Amino acid sequence: MRIIVDACGGDKGPIEAIKACREAADEFGFEISLVGNESEIKSQSEKNKISLEKIDIIHASDVIHMHESPMSIMKEKKESSMAKGLKMLAGGEGDAFVSSGNSGALTVGGTLIVKRIKKIKRCAFAPVIPKDDGFFMLIDSGANVECRPEMLCQFGVMGSVYMKNVMLVNDPKVGLANIGAEKCKGGELQQEAYELLSKSGLNFIGNIEARDIPSGAADVVVADGFTGNIILKLYEGMAKEIFGKFKGILTKNLKNKLAACLLKSDLTELKKKMDYKEYGGAPLMGTSKPVFKAHGNADAKTFKSAIRLAGEYAKRNVVGVISEAVRETKTEDKGEGF
Repeated sequence: MRIIVDACGGDKGPIEAIKACREAADEFGFEISLVGNESEIKSQSEKNKISLEKIDIIHASDVIHMHESPMSIMKEKKESSMAKGLKMLAGGEGDAFVSSGNSGALTVGGTLIVKRIKKIKRCAFAPVIPKDDGFFMLIDSGANVECRPEMLCQFGVMGSVYMKNVMLVNDPKVGLANIGAEKCKGGELQQEAYELLSKSGLNFIGNIEARDIPSGAADVVVADGFTGNIILKLYEGMAKEIFGKFKGILTKNLKNKLAACLLKSDLTELKKKMDYKEYGGAPLMGTSKPVFKAHGNADAKTFKSAIRLAGEYAKRNVVGVISEAVRETKTEDKGEGF
């Protein structure tokens, strides 16, 4: 199993990717192709005393920064680490690709370089997020601001396949993010998507309100990219704020510090349970080969988790299972789109 990794796309430069690749190679036995500025990768490795044994370095002279246009991957940034890594994946030089770089560029590159699975209308980001009794998938979380009903139905199909085959959730419950639980709620998009999901053969539980997502009402939450991204960012922000306030209370005075000592093991367990780093990156669902997006400020732990999940995605032939599932799911075809 060979995983291609974009070393230079994230906020923290190549060092976290290098650490993650070293740990992934040692722990999971993966072969790694690390794409980026060769001299910088070697310099950072030597500085931090990290062995590059069994890690191939593929030199890329450029990098796509977060502020740059998504289409730059097809134009002025053709020699970037992300573009080169995706071309390697498309050419059969690896089994999966992982990047913490520009989300828009990764979506464009995944769609136009790696290509979509046949009959898939749009690729979608699908992070796995902690919830009360485990985790859930949110699909789409930002790749497609505007969607058609049949796209949301396909998101449900792809999300269900991933949760069953990679996260090992038996018969995943699929819910449609909406402003109310009733069938008649939402706009035309949500109402038509509801009808398609109802007939899809999935374990569709109907509409789900945002307040019910953290309690674990669904294993797969389907949304257009605009709504999904708001849910994701609010979820992350609230978790960070609550843990910050909680820490402030527990360290406020001696009495609270003593109480914190008594609760230490429980608090540590809760923090680990709600840590998104445990679930790594988000797959770009719908690409013809596995493409994963790690968080822009991913540390080595998060990056390693993304590499592990990318390997599982490839090993369990999720692309093939999605392709078969989409063929069996009937949706009204209104055009392929982007």
